[in-house]
Amino acid sequence: MKKVLLFVLLLLLAAPGVQVQAQSRKAKVAKAAVGTRWTPEKANAWYKAHDWLSGANFTPSTAINQLEMWQAATFDPATIDKELGYAEGIGFNTMRVFLHHLAWEQDPKGFKQRMGQYLDIADKHHIQTMFVFFDDCWNKDYKAGPQPAPKPGIHNSGWVQDPGDPASKDSTQFPALQKYVTDVMTHFKNDKRILLWDLYNEPGNGGKRETSLPLVRNVFSWARAVNPDQPLSVGLWAWDFEKLNAFQALNSDIITYHCYDDTPAHQRILELLETHGRPLICTEYMARIRNSKFANIMPLLKKQNVGAINWGLVAGKTNTKYQWDTPLTDGSEPIEWFHEVFNPDGTPYRPDETSLIKRLNAEKPDEAIKAALK
Repeated sequence: MKKVLLFVLLLLLAAPGVQVQAQSRKAKVAKAAVGTRWTPEKANAWYKAHDWLSGANFTPSTAINQLEMWQAATFDPATIDKELGYAEGIGFNTMRVFLHHLAWEQDPKGFKQRMGQYLDIADKHHIQTMFVFFDDCWNKDYKAGPQPAPKPGIHNSGWVQDPGDPASKDSTQFPALQKYVTDVMTHFKNDKRILLWDLYNEPGNGGKRETSLPLVRNVFSWARAVNPDQPLSVGLWAWDFEKLNAFQALNSDIITYHCYDDTPAHQRILELLETHGRPLICTEYMARIRNSKFANIMPLLKKQNVGAINWGLVAGKTNTKYQWDTPLTDGSEPIEWFHEVFNPDGTPYRPDETSLIKRLNAEKPDEAIKAALK
């Protein structure tokens, strides 16, 4: 099955001039995005201006989901400050952080102020941020106010989609979503503390498949109309989603992707994505039980100068130290953590991992290559 899916990816993500079988199709797809996609030259110049990107998907341990992180009553700058300090201590310089339109709808001005407060804290720790607007993962229903308590031993038991189902495929709701994206992005379009806008996490997940394509097309259009200083991307993640993959790859300034597989499979994906001639950032990896670990994947990404953003920083209410499909409903400690790097008190889950992360983040690229070849 993996070979079949990778073959599909090869067809979709071929080198320039062969992409999606014909340039005419590329032209049809590109019409959906307003404004100008960055050239490969601009994208590569942008990437070279940064140190090697490494970090984590970040939700403070006190938040079960995006709403609990961003609503005024539960926004927790003290924990954010403490936990980004853990990240800084091992050399992480990038966090990927999910937003939610419902928190903005409640209080647009306050929401942007809290985003600014978060950015102040992250910048103090020498950390840049990728913000994520939409998400097709996990629970389709949500509501404002207090969020549910975690279900013992269940991975992401309280994480919520944005805008959910059926809203993600209901075009009558798109004007309200456009106001949200436009307002937030316009406010921060020149903010150097923001590395990149990740417009949509895993479109088509939750059984939605190509029904998410209209919203993907629209969010690219809305973002291009704002024309921010920062690049735009929607990460590739499901290699058999032909139409989604084609649109995402041909409209992203920087190629981002997710891979929770072991080294050989990850290497094959890198070889395919490199045909775009654009910078690559892996915005989700590291699932220990699937043999996607810091010890094997992070050196691979450093060697090839691919950004490395793992899932999870501090174990907390998201319960992502538990596996996706193997709950421990008694809440007992898993034999091996699935994600996460630190305990809430800042002690590493595995000191050998944090030592490796710190070393890789301190190495110059040529040193990393030499170490990987030993």
